[in-house]
Formats: sequence, C-alpha cells, structure tokens
Amino acid sequence: QVRLAESGGGLVQAGGSLSVSCAASGRTVSSFAMGWFRQAPGKERECVAAISRSGGSTYYADSVKGRFTISRDYATNTVNLQMNSLKPEDTAVYYCAADRNSGPFIKATMYDYWGQGTQVTVSS
Repeated sequence: QVRLAESGGGLVQAGGSLSVSCAASGRTVSSFAMGWFRQAPGKERECVAAISRSGGSTYYADSVKGRFTISRDYATNTVNLQMNSLKPEDTAVYYCAADRNSGPFIKATMYDYWGQGTQVTVSS
C-alpha cells in the first residue's frame, strides 16, 4: 500500500503563490498516477490537476489553467502543486490522491488512496 501526506498549506493573500506537496510512503510515486483535488464548504470534491504515472501527461481544471502546475519528483518521492495568482475562490482543503493505473484521471472514484488534506486559505 501507499500512504499519502500533504504539506505546505496555509494562508496567502490573493495574487500570491503557494506550493503544496504530497509525500508518499510504502511505495514510490512512480508506481501511481497522482491527482490533486480540492473541496470547499458546500461543494463537491473537484479535481484540480492530475499527472500520469510516468509524468508525461497532465490535466488541469479550466479554473486553474495557467495558474497551477503539477509536477513529480521521483527522487524525493513527492508530487507538487505549485499555485500562482491565487484567488479567494481557491480556498479549500486540498487532497492528494493516487491510483495504480497509468492515468491521468479526473474522477475521484478512480483513485484508490487519499491523503488527509491540507487547508489552503486565500485572503483578499
């Protein structure tokens, strides 16, 4: 199995940048397609970005295209989400997810493993 742990969440002003990371243990991240999801109060969990097992293919939600970047670091066994030009509507709990297939995958139901989430709050 793999255990996922998110880190890097916090409070940032609108227009600023923040990076969240997902560290995997038990198995290397190279064995999984990875995704970043977010969930705000009163809203369903939304896929923000996803990356294939090999890192060769990525997906971004329309709302974050051009602002967010997902990347893999196989050496450190982590997946990163760089968030730039943050907006108040980006405020949510951000979750890391993993699936053993090649991906990338957009649907939450495709993922087998989830982290506990990290809070990202964007103030105006």
